[in-house]
Amino acid sequence: MRRGRFAPTPSGQLHIGNAFTALCAWLQIRQAGGQFVLRIEDIDKGRSRPDLMTQQIDDLRWLGLNWDEGPHVGGPFGPYEQRHREPRYEEALQQLHAKGCIYPCYCSRAELAAIASAPHGLSSEGPVYPGYCRQLSQDERLAKGVQKSPALRFAMPESMNRFDDAVAGQQAFSASEIGDFVVKRADGMFSYQLAVTVDDAAMGITDVLRGSDLLDSTPRQLALYAALDLTPPRYAHVALLGDAEGSRMSKRDKSLSIAALRAQGATPERLLGLLAHLAGWLAHPEPVSAAALIPCFHTQQLGKPMIRVTNDQLQWLY
Repeated sequence: MRRGRFAPTPSGQLHIGNAFTALCAWLQIRQAGGQFVLRIEDIDKGRSRPDLMTQQIDDLRWLGLNWDEGPHVGGPFGPYEQRHREPRYEEALQQLHAKGCIYPCYCSRAELAAIASAPHGLSSEGPVYPGYCRQLSQDERLAKGVQKSPALRFAMPESMNRFDDAVAGQQAFSASEIGDFVVKRADGMFSYQLAVTVDDAAMGITDVLRGSDLLDSTPRQLALYAALDLTPPRYAHVALLGDAEGSRMSKRDKSLSIAALRAQGATPERLLGLLAHLAGWLAHPEPVSAAALIPCFHTQQLGKPMIRVTNDQLQWLY
């Protein structure tokens, strides 16, 4: 059975771009007759807030998106909040260490900032780390360890990373574009890349549909899947929503949060109708329920760099 998920980070309110991605992921799995999982990615405890998690869950329910497993529902693969899953990430680190796939990195913030003048790698991780600490001797590591606790980096294999994205098509990334990436920070926080890989595998996720801003995370996660001898899911990366000027919608724009739209009188049926029209599932905006969109779902128009939302379209919500 196919299993999909939506995994928000409770560091801000959901906005209509998040709602669009959640709707796409939900419709994909519901159309396939599969199971849908809600997972809260609150591994960054300093930025995540319980009240925002509560708000996000309420917003998803308001939209009519339900889940078979997750917060307030339970399920066989819990807990469904990452902050409670850290022992699993530590176990994966031990497996990677035993295989020689990770190494300690003692670079300071200043040293890492200096890399910013070098060519950038894939956008989700910033500049490519040039591997300063990868070839350190054991004596050098011991000496540096006296002065600084290290981060742990995954040694990216040199082979070309290729995968077929269900929306974006064939993709290929070289190791030089990716670089060695952090799997555990010096302060003890596990990385998104490690946590999401371990969780998707442990929860039996077969289909990951998410925003195109995470497309370049995929080769890193596929490398982790291979190193941990895990079976990766099928990936589909859909267009992001942007404003009329082409700027990506973000949590910083409070006026486009689901909570703000609700407070201003928008109904879930109108918001879903607008999103369905933007996705090409409806010829024109019209009030509709999430369940009514299940037979309409397709990804034919979701491979665009961005889908722009005009002010007139937003005004139709009221």
